[in-house]
Amino acid sequence: MIRTIVLGAALAVGATAVMAQGDPIAQRKELMKANGAASRSGNAMLKGEAPFDLGKAKEILGTYAKTADTAHNYFPANSKTGGETTAHPRIWEQQAEFRKRFDDWAADIKKAQADTKDLPTFSAAFQNVTKACGGCHETFRIKK
Repeated sequence: MIRTIVLGAALAVGATAVMAQGDPIAQRKELMKANGAASRSGNAMLKGEAPFDLGKAKEILGTYAKTADTAHNYFPANSKTGGETTAHPRIWEQQAEFRKRFDDWAADIKKAQADTKDLPTFSAAFQNVTKACGGCHETFRIKK
C-alpha cells in the first residue's frame, strides 16, 4: 500500500515536471513556489520557529539564486496570457528593466551567500534579498 502511494506521488511529480518543461507559465510558477517555500523556511529561522542551520540558509539563498539566474527565460512573448498568469504586461513593455531586476537580485544574492556565516548575518542578508522580491512583484505582477 505504501509503495503504491509513494509510486503514485513520484509519478505525479514527474508528470508535473514534464508538463512544466514545455510551459513557461508553469515553469515560472514552479520557481515562485520554490521561492515561497524557501521564504517560509528562512522566516521560520528568523522567528525562532526553526533552529538556525547554516546549510539550510545557504540552500534558501541557492533557491533564490536559481530563480534570479533563470526566471527571466520563462517570460517569452507567447506567455503574456493563459495559465492563470499574474504576470503584468509591463514585463514585455519594459524588458530591459525587468531583466535588470533579476541581474541586480542575482548580485545581491551572491553577496548574501558570501556574507552569511551565522543567524545575524543571515538575517540581514535574507531581509535584503526578500525585499527585492516585493519590489519586483509590486511593479511586474498583477494583484489578485
